[in-house]
Amino acid sequence: MIQSYKDLKVYQLSYELAMEIFWLTKKFPKEELYSSTDQIRRASRSVTANIVEGSAKRVYENVFKRHLMDSLGSSDETKLWLDFAHDCQCISDDEHSNLIKRYDEVGRMLYSLFEHWTTYK
Repeated sequence: MIQSYKDLKVYQLSYELAMEIFWLTKKFPKEELYSSTDQIRRASRSVTANIVEGSAKRVYENVFKRHLMDSLGSSDETKLWLDFAHDCQCISDDEHSNLIKRYDEVGRMLYSLFEHWTTYK
């Protein structure tokens, strides 16, 4: 039974990934602090934040779904920043591949929640 957003697996995974990205970006070069580091942290946290905000407003279908789509957009933005980090050699092939796969999973979960929102009321 889902009592709050914290019970949603997509919330749990997106939070875990945002924290992973936080710790991973601590090793980025200092010259990336205000570009890649800041952007990827913001995007990854936005995935989770939009799930929480949408959950708080879930009684309004269109508002809830808009936040899920915003979360999906932030997930894709995070993947773009991961591509940049990889191509700039800030993260390894394995780190990149692992995170991209897990953000793909977040995307599938968000889309499923979007399609089946009535199961979470």
